[in-house]
Amino acid sequence: MTPSKDTQATVFIVDDDPAIRFAMQALMDSVNIEHEIYASGDEFLENVDDQRPGCLVLDIRMPGLGGLELQEELLRRGSTIPIIFITGHGDVPTSVRAMKRGAVEFLQKPLGRGKLLGRTNWNTD
Repeated sequence: MTPSKDTQATVFIVDDDPAIRFAMQALMDSVNIEHEIYASGDEFLENVDDQRPGCLVLDIRMPGLGGLELQEELLRRGSTIPIIFITGHGDVPTSVRAMKRGAVEFLQKPLGRGKLLGRTNWNTD
């Protein structure tokens, strides 16, 4: 998906699993939430101005730049984008590390439709 240049809040979804990306895109489309989908942390960094308004839904484990590493890079750049981590391989130390660095949520896969939307303040009208 090509990033738009407007200032509307966007949900940035970064996950290496094509099935998760497809499901998240369908979910965002179903509730008319502006979103962009990326297959890796590197792809996200190459294409997104991390100062744009929105939030980041980020997988923990990915080849290359993983979720925690992307979070570290964004912090290094001074980004304040809220991060919701999603993972199928969560553990307490990983979740604590993510939350101490400012993540707003840490959710286990598989995600139900309401699980992600219920953890946000997105207007779905």
